[in-house]
Amino acid sequence: MPLITRTEEIILTAVIILKGNAYGITIRDYIKKITGEEWSFANIYDPLNKLTQKEYVRKIEGEPTPERGGRRKILYEITKDGMLALKDIQEVNKTILVDLQNTAFGKL
Repeated sequence: MPLITRTEEIILTAVIILKGNAYGITIRDYIKKITGEEWSFANIYDPLNKLTQKEYVRKIEGEPTPERGGRRKILYEITKDGMLALKDIQEVNKTILVDLQNTAFGKL
């Protein structure tokens, strides 16, 4: 399984944390909360579309709401393959952190 990008990792994490309430605005708000940066919707939806194509997330249509002019909210949930991809990148990150602590950070 190819490794996911850092952006995909952050978005997959948001989808998990938001537990059934993961859609564009809530994902964007969560990312701002953890990074302090406001991502454009293109920076969220482009990777979400790629994650959907890779079958790491699936789209779920919510109920139509009057606030949205009768349109349905598109929610996202992580798949089993998405969880595996996230675990793979977390293992890589863990190894990198240990290596850094044993070298550069250990000398600070």
